[in-house]
Amino acid sequence: MLTQIESFILHLATERGLSVNYQLLVRRVLEGLASWLKEHREVEDTAAVTTAMLTDYLARRKKEGLAASSARVELVAVKIFFRWLAARGKRVGDPAEPILPPRVEKHLPGTLNEETARQLVESITGNSALDRRDRAILELFYASGLRLSELVHARLENLSLEEGWIRVVGKGNKTRLCPVGGAARDALQAYLDLARPELVGPKSQSHIFLSIRGTDLTPARVRQVVEERATASGLSVHVYPHLLRHSFATHLLNNGADLRVIQEMLGHADISTTQIYTHVDQKRLKQVHRNFHPRA
Repeated sequence: MLTQIESFILHLATERGLSVNYQLLVRRVLEGLASWLKEHREVEDTAAVTTAMLTDYLARRKKEGLAASSARVELVAVKIFFRWLAARGKRVGDPAEPILPPRVEKHLPGTLNEETARQLVESITGNSALDRRDRAILELFYASGLRLSELVHARLENLSLEEGWIRVVGKGNKTRLCPVGGAARDALQAYLDLARPELVGPKSQSHIFLSIRGTDLTPARVRQVVEERATASGLSVHVYPHLLRHSFATHLLNNGADLRVIQEMLGHADISTTQIYTHVDQKRLKQVHRNFHPRA
């Protein structure tokens, strides 16, 4: 089996042109399987491998704590290996073909409640350039549901505070308009009038948000700003940019916004991606029911 694994990895490299990292991943998975088959089933020839053996091995991996998403990756490696063997006549049939991939559990996104979100954005009350900048960053994240990359690359020419819109470029290089609410407009106006001119330097471009050196902010720096401001505000939860995006969507849904409208504002290509927020809302409704219904 080890000899056939070597031939298969060579096939991935030369005929399919797959990355070195993927080759290493597949090698690790298949060598782990070969080791288990030899030790627990006394099998070293791929021709003797059965569907039951592969199922037992994958079940063992699950008991060892392998996450469902990782189990799917390992199963794919096993499947393409045995499919390759069968296609080249190195064994009869494909024992991995009947095995279904494990279901990946959907983890509901974390959110801040409305009061906590308000506490966070209103905690910055200073008038320094960085205070005004950071307040505007938090307000825009929460008001518009921008992705981190969208905020970092947001430019002055794409912002209209008079009309309350910002144009951003999202995933797949798709452009969309996002609304900018009143509180965010006020914070952005204060930043643009009173703070950004202090940050502008020789290397500045038209990015809305600038570093203290006048350059555009990096995603890592924006994450740091959000985390530092959340800690300073007294919040005990871990706050990060995408949490504000989740909070934006959840609070819209909780207050009656249509799911299709939320999809448009978030820039989701598929409504099924947005539907995760209906599960968040259902979770909240169940909790309310448990807390207040006399026979819950």
